[in-house]
Amino acid sequence: MAKYLVQVKYTHQGVQGVAAKGGTAREKAAREAAQSLGGSLDEFYFSFGEADVVVIADFPDNVSAAALALAVGAGGGASASTTVLLSPKEIDKAAKKQVTYRPPGS
Repeated sequence: MAKYLVQVKYTHQGVQGVAAKGGTAREKAAREAAQSLGGSLDEFYFSFGEADVVVIADFPDNVSAAALALAVGAGGGASASTTVLLSPKEIDKAAKKQVTYRPPGS
């Protein structure tokens, strides 16, 4: 499974929903959504700043992660920004790969 950082920004409607039903209800909904796609949540936090919620999740593939982002956006209560996360071991493997690349202007 691949790891993802999902940052959620609530709309006014979404904030009203959290205020009415509480944070644990949103966490439960997020866990159920991830599980419906064959994934799971490692962490779920409310936050200050650009994102209202920060989630670390596992999904079987990019298509499943994109499906969640589409569902969140289509629901109208929030938007989601999804980032693929790589482990240090994955970066070690990437660093060992031979790449044929020519920088611009070369």
